[in-house]
Amino acid sequence: MYAHKAEVNLEGIHLYESKHKENYTIDNHYHKTHQLLYVLEGEGSCSLDGKDYNLEANNVVLIAPYCDHSIHSKTKMTNLVLEFNENALEQDVRDALLPSIFNLSRVLKLSIFDSKELRQLLRKMLYEQSHGDELYLLAKKIFLSEILFMLYRSRTTSNTNDTNSLRAEWLRNYIDSHYFEIETSADLAAKMGMSTRYIDSIFKDHYQMTPIQYVTKVRLELVEKMLVETKKDVVSICFEVGFESVSTFYRVFKKHTGLPPSRYRMKHQVLNPHPL
Repeated sequence: MYAHKAEVNLEGIHLYESKHKENYTIDNHYHKTHQLLYVLEGEGSCSLDGKDYNLEANNVVLIAPYCDHSIHSKTKMTNLVLEFNENALEQDVRDALLPSIFNLSRVLKLSIFDSKELRQLLRKMLYEQSHGDELYLLAKKIFLSEILFMLYRSRTTSNTNDTNSLRAEWLRNYIDSHYFEIETSADLAAKMGMSTRYIDSIFKDHYQMTPIQYVTKVRLELVEKMLVETKKDVVSICFEVGFESVSTFYRVFKKHTGLPPSRYRMKHQVLNPHPL
């Protein structure tokens, strides 16, 4: 095995490369730190507290402190290892995220979207670690917290074995949590590595609307809720849910509800006289 590694102290966060030759085994051992292994290439297997898992590219291995684990590479395998001590994180992150993510050492197969987001966050950490300024330690803490937050949000599982159903479900889950930043179907298609026509087709087959129609639906439902339950300005609500143009927002909202936003608010706040 070939690895770039530095000692992880009590406050440490370190990201390093671990290379494994074909048919190489790292014997059973444990660490006092948390570890996240991201498989860049190759195939192999690992044992986590006596449970065996297969490994392939884009898998994520979560290894809790003191978990007995071993790794075997069937082919040449390269991993990125993110190792950290929980003291490197803010207390609220430690309390809210670590117990649910590292409650059990296991191997994850992320969705297309989550996998791409993880890769981008790991790239940012590598950059800060290699080229960062005096704020690089803070940057690494922020990116690590983002990774943990993403893993927490990605815990939704699916029982379907149909590839198109799974892709449509991944796409819907992605829209539900990223509706504010999606501009076009081309953006979604690029994230999935597929054509716009294809993702429109599989999504419409399962949800009877295109992905962008679903984006609009999610945004408008949130606008209705915020108009009734908050005192936020209409322009602020428009910005928050992701509409780039106020005029477009007014036109789409009126077509959806039959009323402009201000009249919708006046009509429905009668039922909720004390908005936040």
